[in-house]
Amino acid sequence: MNLFDLSGSGIDKEKFDTLLSKDNVTIERIISHAQSTPEGEWYDQTWDEWVIVIEGKAGLLFFGEEDVITLNKGDSIFLPAHQKHRVEWTDLEEPTIWLAVHIRSEANT
Repeated sequence: MNLFDLSGSGIDKEKFDTLLSKDNVTIERIISHAQSTPEGEWYDQTWDEWVIVIEGKAGLLFFGEEDVITLNKGDSIFLPAHQKHRVEWTDLEEPTIWLAVHIRSEANT
């Protein structure tokens, strides 16, 4: 798979592709087209996640914070288990391509 191949993605919803899943690690490619987390909803995952934006840009907000963190191409962030967060916005001009590494362990279940 080519990480930059946009075939099969559309502007109406995000596309999720599992690239590797082994033991406690899953690597996923996400393609966003101006999507955001629905108003009032928060991700509260039971696993750690590291994400990098490899194309486009996005804004993340942590629960209880006021400032949105802007992630540009090449920026990454670590999201520990139970760190409530939401995607405030993704690029309106071009697709945002994320690479997400999900790490599950007994300590964060």
